[in-house]
Amino acid sequence: MRKPSPGLPNAQQVLDFIQSADMPVGKREIARAFGLTAQQKIGLKALLKDMADEGLIDGAGGRAFHRMGGVPKVTVLRVADVDDGGNVWAVPEKWEAETPAPRLRVRERKRGALGIGQRILARTEEAGSGWIAHPMKVLARASEQVLGVLRGEGDRLWLTGVEKKDRREYPVSDAGGAQPGDLVMCELAGRPPRITVRVVEILGDPFAPRSFSLIAIHKLRIPDVFSDAVLDDATRSAARPPGEGREDLRSLPIVAIDPADARDHDDAVWAAPDDDPANEGGWKAIVAIADVSYYVRPGSPLDVEARKRGNSVYFPDRVVPMLPEILSADVCSLKEGEDRAALACHLQVTKSGALKGWRFSRALVRIAANIAYEEAQAAIDGTGAADWDRDLVDTALRPLWDCWRALAKARDAREPLDLDLPERRVVLDEKGRILSVAPRERLDAHRLIEDYMIAANVAAAKALEAKKAPVMYRVHEAPAREKLVALKDYLETYGVAFALGQVIRPATFNHILDRIGEADFRPQVMEQVLRTQTQAYYAPANQGHFGLSLGSYAHFTSPIRRYADLVVHRALVGAYGLGEGGLLPEAADMERIGEGISQLERRAMEAERDTIDRYVAAYLSEHVGEEVDARITGVQAFGFFATVEGVGGDGLMPVRELGGEYFHYDEAGRRLIGESSGDVYALGQRLRLKLADANPVSGALRFDLPGGGGGGYAPAPGRSEGRGGKAKAPRVLKRRGRPGNIRHQGRKR
Repeated sequence: MRKPSPGLPNAQQVLDFIQSADMPVGKREIARAFGLTAQQKIGLKALLKDMADEGLIDGAGGRAFHRMGGVPKVTVLRVADVDDGGNVWAVPEKWEAETPAPRLRVRERKRGALGIGQRILARTEEAGSGWIAHPMKVLARASEQVLGVLRGEGDRLWLTGVEKKDRREYPVSDAGGAQPGDLVMCELAGRPPRITVRVVEILGDPFAPRSFSLIAIHKLRIPDVFSDAVLDDATRSAARPPGEGREDLRSLPIVAIDPADARDHDDAVWAAPDDDPANEGGWKAIVAIADVSYYVRPGSPLDVEARKRGNSVYFPDRVVPMLPEILSADVCSLKEGEDRAALACHLQVTKSGALKGWRFSRALVRIAANIAYEEAQAAIDGTGAADWDRDLVDTALRPLWDCWRALAKARDAREPLDLDLPERRVVLDEKGRILSVAPRERLDAHRLIEDYMIAANVAAAKALEAKKAPVMYRVHEAPAREKLVALKDYLETYGVAFALGQVIRPATFNHILDRIGEADFRPQVMEQVLRTQTQAYYAPANQGHFGLSLGSYAHFTSPIRRYADLVVHRALVGAYGLGEGGLLPEAADMERIGEGISQLERRAMEAERDTIDRYVAAYLSEHVGEEVDARITGVQAFGFFATVEGVGGDGLMPVRELGGEYFHYDEAGRRLIGESSGDVYALGQRLRLKLADANPVSGALRFDLPGGGGGGYAPAPGRSEGRGGKAKAPRVLKRRGRPGNIRHQGRKR
């Protein structure tokens, strides 16, 4: 490690020193490294306090510091899991960063010495993209929790976890009054192979309406209750008058077009022909966004909680909001006929759809109507008969559609990635029971709002760039080469050529889909193209947005539900001097925030996806034993995965249930081939399968071949029924394949 230059360091120099040190770093070590005088040490103390207040550093062990979001060099860890391979995984006992706590692999000196719930003092180090922990001392035991459902077997209780991949069951040492069929939170204890659980919280019946989202909330530890301090801060903020000097846009017929079941309304739009001679044939448009930055001030309890949550999480039956309801569903929600504070993006659009200019203002708006997508589309198509049609179709909707056609031209010219993958929509009745599960219809009204939002997001990024202000970009990088190679191999199985030497653009993938046309395997190819893409994230360094084919892109249009948008609003307010609540954050702080909210976004996506899977499994549980139309979406040596057509939900068809013959696994061709019969099960193949099991708690499905054996949704001997009288799915035991049951063909694994 290079010795630092003498003199009082700045914040970045302190962070660099902490990161590069091979020992715990406290104030004394920093002062010694920089050769500080007694007077400079006073300045260092103030600097470290400011850095802690700003969230740049954490204290560890009383006096040591580490970079926020990192792991201290020496710290206390709690053993969270011991996997089937005997690997021990631990998490920091204290973790106050906004990002999820990292998992560290523990290098035990004596195998099997550590059990779940034990605490260790450990020296840590980064290894590749993960962390390694070297135990120094075993401390007093703590506890690790797991979410699951109790199952009775004779006079014993077992806990079945809610994870699809977790096939382990744990004996219950203390039920705490819980009954078979209850959804419970338990503490794990012991060490392999004798790990037991103790019930610490009873959450109720996992099959009751509205329970599936509760499982995701508890499983992923999503904060869903606001503290009194945050609620008090929200009440005070909501009472704040909109402020003076706002541009008055209340006379314009601005409309909010949202899903029919929208819980909040943070964007509204307006357009009209441009009267500027320099933009002949063009348009002027306004994208009005709820002025959340005016109500949620930096460093306030509201702000701290919003950053901790990162985003709102949307489930079929509820929303876990980023902001309390008094703001998210009321004061900051753009409601028809109500005066609302907005941050307005004024756009000048040419007749070819290019953005000619933009400006931002704090405004006062009065929404002319809150319109559902379906209603807006029906009004434009002339099939709607709503009372507001007569007044607003000509003054609001038609100009919006005309301007959008220009924006759509520009979008088509830049050729963004065009994957029309259906979104599943779960429809519930007033009691939370499932009415239907079906793909969500895509209308021009959806595309219209998307294109206006994209235009405003581009304008926000470019406006901040013009002021040389920090930008929280929405980054989507080009696909990695290894994923392109995998796509090439995949396409070859369909006889579709894909050259790796070309410059890869979004249009490259669109042209592949154009060549395929409406072939049966088109949906599978679209899904594979999607898997080829990198995951988008937030960062202050601009890498462009590959999927949208844009050089500069930020998220500006949803500050009620995304912290990234709130950061962009504050930067715009600060850079353009638009009044209170603005902020020009430091680049280092922006990077840390970006990393945190990117991880929290992934947590929300996982929670929403898992909950939809549970609803789908619950819906299909009424059809266990019936034959369904399915499509093979994945093939492995142990079987294939299939999706129920029109509904979704992935399930496993184990290879052991395909018959008594041997099946070769052709890895390159992604198929299973029967040795005697020649039967082939290949990726993308459509077939009829018998639904053998649908487990709403885990969201897992299992299939059998029609006419073959297969379990129904009846309790196995010794199993119990839940309190609602509904039989629980029989436990599916992991059975070892017969020796030689699978033979590989193609590349070595």
